[in-house]
Amino acid sequence: MLDFKQKLENYALLAVKIGVNIQPGQTLVVNADIVASELVRLVVRKAYEEGAKLVKVIYSDEFVTRARYELAPSASFLEAPQWHADEMEDLAKKGAAILTIISTNPDLLNGIEAGRIADNQRTTGQAMTPYRELMMGNHISWNGLAFSSPSWAAKVFPDAPPEQQVDLLWDAIFKAVRADQEDPIAAWTQHLDGLQKRCNTLNNRKYRKLHYTAPGTDLTIELPEGHIWCQAGAVNGRGVPFVANIPTEEVFTAPLKTGVNGKVSSTKPLSYGGHIIDRFTLTLENGKVTDYTAEEGSETLAALLSMDEGSAFLGEVALVTFHSPISESGILYYTTLFDENASCHLAIGAAYAFTLQEGIHMTKEQLADKGMNQSLTHVDFMMGSPDMNIDGITDDGVSEPIFRNGNWA
Repeated sequence: MLDFKQKLENYALLAVKIGVNIQPGQTLVVNADIVASELVRLVVRKAYEEGAKLVKVIYSDEFVTRARYELAPSASFLEAPQWHADEMEDLAKKGAAILTIISTNPDLLNGIEAGRIADNQRTTGQAMTPYRELMMGNHISWNGLAFSSPSWAAKVFPDAPPEQQVDLLWDAIFKAVRADQEDPIAAWTQHLDGLQKRCNTLNNRKYRKLHYTAPGTDLTIELPEGHIWCQAGAVNGRGVPFVANIPTEEVFTAPLKTGVNGKVSSTKPLSYGGHIIDRFTLTLENGKVTDYTAEEGSETLAALLSMDEGSAFLGEVALVTFHSPISESGILYYTTLFDENASCHLAIGAAYAFTLQEGIHMTKEQLADKGMNQSLTHVDFMMGSPDMNIDGITDDGVSEPIFRNGNWA
């Protein structure tokens, strides 16, 4: 068995070679909480060993974040961080790769007024729009992965002795991302090939609609003409392959903005904006959320749905078999990066331009004309279950099984 040091080395290697796939002479930007410095340092060394020109590290600190929300004047959350947005846009336009290492504290902003959080997300989102469009169009290489932290581990393993929690979360992370294998690069190559085969099958079928049924869910999702089923393995604007998320178990596409009707119920808690939204339902008519309920986090959900015009519509539909490794672990991670890979999910907000034929070459107006939703936000929520059935409906109205009892039919 590999020891912790080797697994962490494997993880850093995956981030650099599979995740962002750094190229000689390229700049790498690493966004991370300060608690993740051990992994960041490994990533920096491996990136330079692969020929990176510059590795720029941007640290955050959850204590600093919490203090700002508690003590800063409300007006400060209405001031856009234009300096940061301009820098990120400039780096992206020059071909930098972006790596984000999360160490989630799901309860970080408990007790903070939802309006302050929403104001900050809105102003930041508006400033970051040009950069986000480059990222969501796959013009650049980008990747997200995670680092086990005490606050996150305590949330995931509350019944374990405190001195064991971080190690338990590391074990779960390493297994989920295949860093515990002797040749993690080969394991990922094989895994991505399997996901692409699923995409190829769905793309060949060209379903017009998907019909979801499960306890609390009866939802029909129309797909836009020219939609493309994708997986996290992608190719950037310079022809370089990369993987957007580590781990990943999904295949996904975009819904037609105005083509979603019915009711959908969440099946896992959603960690959003430092709060938990749980046991919620959405009712949609012609694509728009017209009603919602939430047993926990109703105020936060309301703020999310009212972020802008597009935040009341969907931007992604993703299929994940219930027999995925993360699902079968039985662990609730309280972060979308992992939980979305244990469950079929949908996303509130913006659609990815690359999930439409020629989408990355279209203007905002052209994408809108094709039925692709646009928004400042993109938030995945989990709605899959072992009881979920999904049917694909063809142009001529024929219904075919895609999922039965939570797994591929």
